[in-house]
Amino acid sequence: MANNTRARRKVRISRALGIALTPKAEKYMERRPYGPGQHGRARRKQDSDYAVRLREKQRLRAQYGIREAQMTRAFEEARNTAGLTGENLIELLEMRLDALVLRAGFARTIAQARQLVVHRHIMVNGKRVDRPSFRVSEGQLIHVHERSEKMPPFQVAAAGAHRDVLPNVPAYLDVALEKLQARLVRRPKRSEVPVTCEEQMVVEYYAR
Repeated sequence: MANNTRARRKVRISRALGIALTPKAEKYMERRPYGPGQHGRARRKQDSDYAVRLREKQRLRAQYGIREAQMTRAFEEARNTAGLTGENLIELLEMRLDALVLRAGFARTIAQARQLVVHRHIMVNGKRVDRPSFRVSEGQLIHVHERSEKMPPFQVAAAGAHRDVLPNVPAYLDVALEKLQARLVRRPKRSEVPVTCEEQMVVEYYAR
């Protein structure tokens, strides 16, 4: 029952943001691309500039499953880093441990990736890390703890079962899925990061 409730909530959020946040939400949205009820097919009134920017920020937050405080901190760091703030923001978020666990194919959703980290199944360079927000550095190896490798979720992942719902492995990751290992070979580039976002709108939202 709890899983069904969470799944329905993700579908509702996905519809509101106009982006599928889970494989199940994607299936629902493909089957019925409009909202429920008699007004589901009605044309929405045009949003204000603020509403458009807010929704774009919420879409980015939802794709990484982070709190507003975490998003704000990442934005401040991105703004104080050389280069384009919007691109910096997404590149910094992409270097989170939970995001890279998902990209590597160890998990099916960002929520599952976060859970794997919190439950201390994931290691970085031989040390357990239980913070999903941990910033992985270039060259570091992400791998599953040897005692966790035989657990069903990781056996499923090692067999490549999540690849049908995940984007192709990005070039900044070197993944040996059968070994449940992935190395961040370099900093991600915004153009390679598989998130849907008009990052300039996010910058404009926080710069208001």
